Amino acid sequence: MKVRYSYLPQQFSDCEDLWQNLRDFVSTGDFTLGKLLTDFERSFAELIGTKFAIGVNSGTDAIKLSLKALGIGAGDEVITAANTFVATVGAIAEIGATPVFVDCGDTFCMNVDLVERKITEKTKAIVPVHFTGYMTDMRKLLPLADRYNLLIVEDACQSILASIGDQNAGTWGRAAAFSLHPLKNINVWSDGGVIVTDDEELDNKLRLLRNHGLADRDTVALLGYNSRLDTIQAVVGNWLLPKAAEICNKRIENANYYDRAFDSIKQIGIPPRPESHKIVYHLYIVFAENRDELFQYSIAKGIEAKIHYPVPIYRQPALSHLGFKKGDFPVTDAHADRIITLPCDQYLEREQMDYIIETVQGFYEC
Repeated sequence: MKVRYSYLPQQFSDCEDLWQNLRDFVSTGDFTLGKLLTDFERSFAELIGTKFAIGVNSGTDAIKLSLKALGIGAGDEVITAANTFVATVGAIAEIGATPVFVDCGDTFCMNVDLVERKITEKTKAIVPVHFTGYMTDMRKLLPLADRYNLLIVEDACQSILASIGDQNAGTWGRAAAFSLHPLKNINVWSDGGVIVTDDEELDNKLRLLRNHGLADRDTVALLGYNSRLDTIQAVVGNWLLPKAAEICNKRIENANYYDRAFDSIKQIGIPPRPESHKIVYHLYIVFAENRDELFQYSIAKGIEAKIHYPVPIYRQPALSHLGFKKGDFPVTDAHADRIITLPCDQYLEREQMDYIIETVQGFYEC
């Protein structure tokens, strides 16, 4: 049996109504900052629970533009997670700021207890990364940020509809970034991103920044970027957004099924599942003994497993100028050696999941 990782062929296998929506849209010629993008932004804000949502061209730009709009720039330090994807760090670096890393915990998110010691007079903002579908403990982070007058921009690119208590990811900071990349839980047919905020002044500035700083056709209010979410992608988003809760719930159901099965395999460690957190499982990751061998065994058995990530961002060649070495962030390093990602999407059949479970069991029984 083969178990693929990408579920896109299944997600868009039955979408004749979407094709009709696209045909109707093309005939309007309303391609840039169109009405259907406005509709999508309104629906997205309602889904997350914010006043405003701004469509941009990627999750990376969603982080970058949020920081830029808040006045972060050259010489500033921005605290973020040592185990994040490169996009988080790239967005910080692109505006001239310096990333300052904090180690993670076993929920794969920033260990908030380690943040205070990283704060200096140059620190201006914190970008907590709600990694894999978990959430950073914002209940601890917000009071700390307030005490030091630091801005928070949430990197919620992997955690749409994740929550702590009844409060969704994206509703805690001054702004939050979401990704619509094709492999995200809510996706479009290209790169795409969304910024959410409750701040009307920030919303207005972000709308300028994403569109060259144009207040109108002939007035450049500030120097901005070309970072619009294409309206044609909003058509896809409008088709998929009503399915967001269903997608989220199915991934949670699948993860719970895995957890029950893997709990009996002593060589597999299941990450903490805090009762107060709603985890949406953009990635289903467990800790595994002999991870590299299990990974190769799974691939040989037709299971498209992944590792997120075998070399942490802080040890990548592009960041060698920061002077970090292996061991500076020990939990991140331990995860890089032990974690494995297994398919967990909403289109997996129970037979496929059972095959994955049996394959893992079989590996450790050999």
